[in-house]
Amino acid sequence: MGSLADPGELDSVEPPPQQPSFDEFQRQTSLMTSCTLLWKELSDHFTSLEQDILKKSEALKAKIQTLDSETKASLEVLEQRETSMNVSLSIALQKVVENKRAAILALDEGVEQPEVDDSTGLLLKLKSFCVKMDSRSFWNFLTAKKKDLDSLRLEIPKALEECVDPPRFVLESISEVFPEDKREERNERNNDLGWACVLMLESLIPVMMDPVLGNERKLVTPSVKDKANEIAEIWKRSLDERGGIENVKTPDVHTFLQHLVTFGVVKDEDFDLYRKLVVGSAWRKQMPKLAISLGLGDKMPEMIEELISRGQQVDAVHFTYEVGLADKFPPVPLLKAFLKDAKKAAAAILEDPNNFGRAAHFASKKEQSAIRSVLKCIEEYKLEAEFPPENLKKQLEQLEKPKNEKKRPAAVPANKRTRANNGGPMPPAKAGRSTNAYVSSFPVAPAFVRSPPHTQYPQAVPAYASPPTIYGNRSPPYPYSPEAAPYPGTPVNYSPYGGYCNGMAPAYQQAYYR
Repeated sequence: MGSLADPGELDSVEPPPQQPSFDEFQRQTSLMTSCTLLWKELSDHFTSLEQDILKKSEALKAKIQTLDSETKASLEVLEQRETSMNVSLSIALQKVVENKRAAILALDEGVEQPEVDDSTGLLLKLKSFCVKMDSRSFWNFLTAKKKDLDSLRLEIPKALEECVDPPRFVLESISEVFPEDKREERNERNNDLGWACVLMLESLIPVMMDPVLGNERKLVTPSVKDKANEIAEIWKRSLDERGGIENVKTPDVHTFLQHLVTFGVVKDEDFDLYRKLVVGSAWRKQMPKLAISLGLGDKMPEMIEELISRGQQVDAVHFTYEVGLADKFPPVPLLKAFLKDAKKAAAAILEDPNNFGRAAHFASKKEQSAIRSVLKCIEEYKLEAEFPPENLKKQLEQLEKPKNEKKRPAAVPANKRTRANNGGPMPPAKAGRSTNAYVSSFPVAPAFVRSPPHTQYPQAVPAYASPPTIYGNRSPPYPYSPEAAPYPGTPVNYSPYGGYCNGMAPAYQQAYYR
């Protein structure tokens, strides 16, 4: 038998551990969950901070790289400008010496002026004025040679290269009419000389290009640029005298805007003025390019919407293609709307009951002009697939048919001649030599059967104001304009917005004038 346990040993035995209560277990579990969530929140926070720091570090590195590249590019530009200045200076000095020698020779020895019978003679004549810096004679010669406009466009830039200071020469040449017309005698024939001003200002652009940097830097002295800026301010102050923005003549507007672009004296605070002037003369084919060169690219959507609201959808189409907004402003619906408006306008003209014949003539002209404008747009922007021109051509033929038939001479019998004085039949050719010659017994037609001259179109008929109607709302070139007149006749093929120099549009540099 085993021995019994000692009572003392029984007292030293520990009782079994007590199990934690449910509340205590729940409290511990909640505490662990809170710690886990807090740890996750802190971990996410520090991870986010780390990511932000990395992003900022990468952004700083990118900015440093950009600054380094910009600094390097700026240093290269400065180096190029320095090189360009040296090259330009050497060219200018060489030109001064050559022109001085040529001018002295021409003045002392009385060099005979070349005959202007071809392009070579024209160029030599223009160069002779430029070498001597005789701006007044140059201007007088130019304005008298408008019939040789195509040759002048090609030769004037070459002649201006012979000037010691071409920008100053151009400013002095056009100073008689721009910024203010100082002529004492004016007449209808020589009143508008804006075409000559624009021609000289456009011809100056390639001459002013830096030989190294191109159009990024224009070769114009600070004094001449200040003078150009002063001229622009004088023109703006004289707007009220010209009738305000709404009434200023298109030749003046075109010359002013071209002056700003050529000399780089565009001002940000005058953007609203530029926009109004461009919209007011939007029918001019150079206006979209001038608008871009003036820094109005961001304003183009507003300008296009304004043209559409004014019924100048054809002009709006030209602006949309210049800035690549044809997707936002589809051209075909605009052209169809233009034709619809022209038809309504023609119908309104026909409502005059007192002068139906005269009104019908004007209504037909209105529709013909609109159709020609649309046909030109279709041809210029290759819209034949979206807007087939065949129906329009047939309509144009029908509208022109009465006019052509009216011009067709009446048939005269072969055995009779017509009197030149009153339209009556003449005796036979040998009547004066034969005693029994036949003489018509028909009475001579009285003089009053001839159509009397048309009187002035009555005021009761609604006036269709500017622009003139050969383009519809895209008016034709004024007499001063270097543009070739389109229609009537065969369609004219020309590159969009062709410039005056070299047959190409000048490459204007937007907002980069130094």
